[in-house]
Amino acid sequence: MFLWVMLMSPIVTGVACGLIGHPKIREIVHGIGSVITFVLVIGVVYEIAQKSVVMAANQFFYADSLSALVLAIIGIVSFTASLHSIGYMRQEVADGHLNDVQLRNYYLWLHLFIATMLFVPIVNNLGMMWVGIEATTVVSAFLVAIYRKAESLEAAWKYLILCSVGIAFALLGLVVLYSSSVQVYGAAEDRLNWTFLIHAAQPLPAHLLLLSFVLLLVGYGTKVGLAPMHFWLPDAHSQAPSPASAMLSGALLNTAFLAILRMFAIVMRMEGVAFVSHLVLLFGLLSLFVAFPFILLQQDIKRMLAFSSVEQMGIIAFGIGIGGETGLAAALLQMFNHAMAKSTLFLTAGNMTQHYQTKNMSRMRGALRSMPYSGPIFLLAAFAVSGAPPFSLFTSEFALTATAFVQGHWFVSALFLLIIAAIFGVMVYQSGRVVLGVAPSRSEIQERFGWRVAPLFLPLLFVFAFGLFIPREVQGLLQHAALILEGRAQ
Repeated sequence: MFLWVMLMSPIVTGVACGLIGHPKIREIVHGIGSVITFVLVIGVVYEIAQKSVVMAANQFFYADSLSALVLAIIGIVSFTASLHSIGYMRQEVADGHLNDVQLRNYYLWLHLFIATMLFVPIVNNLGMMWVGIEATTVVSAFLVAIYRKAESLEAAWKYLILCSVGIAFALLGLVVLYSSSVQVYGAAEDRLNWTFLIHAAQPLPAHLLLLSFVLLLVGYGTKVGLAPMHFWLPDAHSQAPSPASAMLSGALLNTAFLAILRMFAIVMRMEGVAFVSHLVLLFGLLSLFVAFPFILLQQDIKRMLAFSSVEQMGIIAFGIGIGGETGLAAALLQMFNHAMAKSTLFLTAGNMTQHYQTKNMSRMRGALRSMPYSGPIFLLAAFAVSGAPPFSLFTSEFALTATAFVQGHWFVSALFLLIIAAIFGVMVYQSGRVVLGVAPSRSEIQERFGWRVAPLFLPLLFVFAFGLFIPREVQGLLQHAALILEGRAQ
């Protein structure tokens, strides 16, 4: 029942916002609905932490520690972006970029986007998970195209086409998985259920399981933004409103990654799965190397952050490929840390693009002085996402690297360190271009504390806190999730 209420909250809020014509009343409904959804999500995460597993609707819904991690990410990022949207969208309307009809549609699709993302981590059937991920694509495409300009419409179509092609590969992988399950156990309605496959995977034909995993990795990897299937990501992230970009990068990519992790955990029940780990590791390193030159040469601030997301998904894939309880826990921690830091970056970048009236970093200067809130927060978040101490991403990346060396992966560990060190330098350089220097005369207006600033402190709090101390409950959740991926827990 609790899971149903959590799903219905953003749906009801979105429909109400789409129907309400009065802007102030719409904002109030949006704000109240966002708070209720956030409280419900945190309530579900707390319940999972207490019980390890939560089920409902005759096991149609199933939520474990992996679900809790992704739900926490979706809850925090979407709550932050929703509150930030109030001030951000007011400014967009004031600047003439949106009219009231587009604004109503924005709030409608924003909350439906949250609902579709919340559905994915808690559904038991992998086929229904595929439906949920496809639904996130369709709904979020409306957010990408919300400005109805040539660039945004092109980005939305590119996003739909490439992700639909990828999701078709994932569907084929599920067909292969279902075929292998039916071949051994016979036809039944639960043959794609996580609760069934996690116990029944070992007798399944190894070649079919491996083929299914490869297809799912390529298919869902397209949605995750792993190279070389990442081409939709920079366009969609740069054209969407910044709160939507924060949710795309901070929440959606991790939601799609969960589908890969579910299949990874099933395959890990087999004997001799080194091929699977090596394949994920390869995609991770490839994503890192592909992202580097684009981050270096990028002039559009949001496209730069989008390519940084490709890099971060590569780091997570690297950790999953390294494996081991410590490596997997560190990869999952990296997933959470990146969501907090990157959502902060996208939201502050949105503030900057409104302030400077451009996304071109060569025309942004002196943000530390002209934007006394967003400028320092952007710089801190940029250092954090680059892996600088004492921020949380340094903790998870250090744990990943140490695990790789301990397991004897000397060569790939050296490559990993080389590329993240290079990306660190590039990110610091690019961020310095924006926040330092003399601000243009037209941008000397001081930034005010309000809806566009206050929500940023929530994800930033986690970026600081988890770099210094990780609560025992969070450690336990990560360790249990890592054991699920290893095949030693359920």
